[in-house]
Formats: sequence, structure tokens, C-alpha cells
Amino acid sequence: MLYKEEFMRRAIACSCENIKLGGGPFGAVIVKDGKIIAEGSNKVTINNDPTAHAEVVAIRNASAYLNNFNLSGCEIYTSCEPCPMCLSAIYWARLDKIWYANTKTDAKNIGFDDSFIYDEVQLPMEKRAIPIKQLLRNEALEAFKQWEEKDDKTKY
Repeated sequence: MLYKEEFMRRAIACSCENIKLGGGPFGAVIVKDGKIIAEGSNKVTINNDPTAHAEVVAIRNASAYLNNFNLSGCEIYTSCEPCPMCLSAIYWARLDKIWYANTKTDAKNIGFDDSFIYDEVQLPMEKRAIPIKQLLRNEALEAFKQWEEKDDKTKY
């Protein structure tokens, strides 16, 4: 059985290996029952996918491996403190614990600054940098009504 430090060392190794492939300096591993079940590294520039952060890639891989969207019973080891998107994904995946190495300040110091997102989320919608407007709510509520009435839905 591996130990916490070894899992983190693997996440850090993923981040270093990814730089050589042209990706960002971030890596993550997901552990279940003392074993790594999934790895991820930042593929934003490699895949032209702004959501392909290391933690999200690792969550996608772990979910595919377990054939389950619920990752309860798993922990994530990430080479850097998760950004707001990754933190949200970790909560949605129901991971039990987050271990991280570098801080968000360390990331900011090399050009990966997420502080504007933390600031934006706290602002009223009308004061955010990207305009946000509601449209066709009554029509959209139909899907919610159908979901609510569905007997065989998978709750998540």
C-alpha cells in the first residue's frame, strides 16, 4: 500500500511530465482503498479545452474507471490548490478529501491567477464582468417539471 506522500509525489510527477508534453504545470491523482485509480494533468492547451484542468481530467478518468459519477470513498491529491472550477467539480464528484501541494498564491506568482473568479462570484449578477441575462424561464421550466414527475430518475 502506498502512503500519502507517494500519492502526492505522483501528482507532482504528472505535473512535471505534462510540461514536457506542452501542457500546464498541474497534476492530480485519485486514490481509492490505498491505490491510485486515476491520474490527470492539465490539458487545456493540448486539447484546446478550458475545462481540462488536472483535477477535472482525473475526475473524468476515475468516473470512467469506476463507472460511477459518485466518487465517495476516494481522495484527490493535486499538485496545486484547486481553482474554483476544480473545487466545484470535486464537490460534485463527492470526493472525501483534498490533498494539495502548491498554493493558489504560488500559482498566481507564475501567471495562473484565479482571484478574479473568486471576486466575480461574490458580486451581484448585474456587476459581473460578463453580462448575464435571463431568457425564456417559463419555457425552460418544462424540463424541470418533466424531471420532477419522472419516476425512474437517477438522483445526483
